[in-house]
Amino acid sequence: MLGEDIGELSKAVSELDGAMAKSTKLRSEEKAKNTETISDCQDAQTAVAQAVTVLKEFYAKAAESTALVQIDPYKGMQSENGGVVGFLEVIESDFARLESETTASEATGQKEYAEFMTDSKVDKASKSTAAAHKAAKKQGESQALVSKSNDLAGTQKELDAALTYYDKLRPSCVDSGVSYSDRVDRRKEEIESLQEALKVMNGEDLA
Repeated sequence: MLGEDIGELSKAVSELDGAMAKSTKLRSEEKAKNTETISDCQDAQTAVAQAVTVLKEFYAKAAESTALVQIDPYKGMQSENGGVVGFLEVIESDFARLESETTASEATGQKEYAEFMTDSKVDKASKSTAAAHKAAKKQGESQALVSKSNDLAGTQKELDAALTYYDKLRPSCVDSGVSYSDRVDRRKEEIESLQEALKVMNGEDLA
C-alpha cells in the first residue's frame, strides 16, 4: 500500500511539473504578444497624434490664407466636419482603447499565472513531502519485516529441533498400554532391585 501511495504521489508531482511547464510556456507567449500589441498601439497613437497635429496646423494656415478672399474661412476636412482629422482621432482613440484592454488583459493573465504557480508549488511540496515520509516509513517497515522474518526463521529452527528431540524422548516418556499403578509398581520393583544390588556390592548378607 505504501508503494502504491508513493507511486500515485510521484505521478501527481510529475503531472504538476508538466502543468507548470505548460503554463509557463503559454504565459511567456501571451506576455510577448501582449507586449508587442501594447508597443504597437503606443507607436500608432504617437504617429496618429503627430499626423493630426500636422493636419491641424495645415488647416489653420489654409484658413488664414483664404480668409482674405472668402466670407467664411477655410476649414477643410477638420474634425468638426467629420473629415480626415476626425477619422484620425477616432483611430487614435481605438488604439488607446486597445492598449488599455491589452494592458488589463496582461495584468489579469499575470495574476492568474502567479496564483496558479503558487498553488501548484505548494501542492507539489506537500505531495513531495508526503512521498518522502511514506518512502521512509516503507523502508522502516521493510527492515522490520526482514528482522521479523529472521526471528521467525530462528524460532522455527528451534521449534523443529525441540520437536525432533521430543520424538526421541517420547518412547521412554510415554508408555501407552501401561496403567499408572502398574508403572508405580514397576518403579518400586526397580528401586528394590537396585537396593539389593547395592547391598551385594557392599558385601551385605541378603538373608
